[in-house]
Amino acid sequence: MKTFNVIYFLTFLFLLSCQSNTDKVSDKALEPTKIGIEVTDDGTEIDLIAGDLSTNDVWKNYIKAHNDGDLDKIREMDSENIKVWGPRGEYIDGVDAHIEFLSQWFSDASPKWEINYLIANELTDQDGVRKQWVTSGSDVTLTVEGNEVKAAQVIDALISNGKVEGFYVYERVKQDNENGL
Repeated sequence: MKTFNVIYFLTFLFLLSCQSNTDKVSDKALEPTKIGIEVTDDGTEIDLIAGDLSTNDVWKNYIKAHNDGDLDKIREMDSENIKVWGPRGEYIDGVDAHIEFLSQWFSDASPKWEINYLIANELTDQDGVRKQWVTSGSDVTLTVEGNEVKAAQVIDALISNGKVEGFYVYERVKQDNENGL
């Protein structure tokens, strides 16, 4: 009988210990995954957390529309008040200005993007507004005066309710000997 009591007691302890560990893992799993920080103009650090991956799909579709030269689709995906900061000091304010810029650029340079990576991230700003961003890295091929020019771009894009609210473009010309790291 004592053996039965010992086995019963050990089984009870085992089950209790399994339950406690599961609760701790579950609590940890509910915490958002911090992936970095954003530093505001006044030096305040705001946590960046892993974002909703559906924003990556929005950006992939947006780049596809650019590669296809589909200005109607781009207009549909832009917010009315889209803002774009380009790599050479360009500032585009509003969907009509964006479409006008792209129409001319597509005609002049025939840009084509190849996405290398997409990172969905989000933050809650100092006013309590949640913002969802996609950081993308792409190779871009442009045709300038009949010559192909290859560039590397990093773009930070703000996505809200499936629309592109705005983005910043950082760009450099790729070197002939680049094969990546």
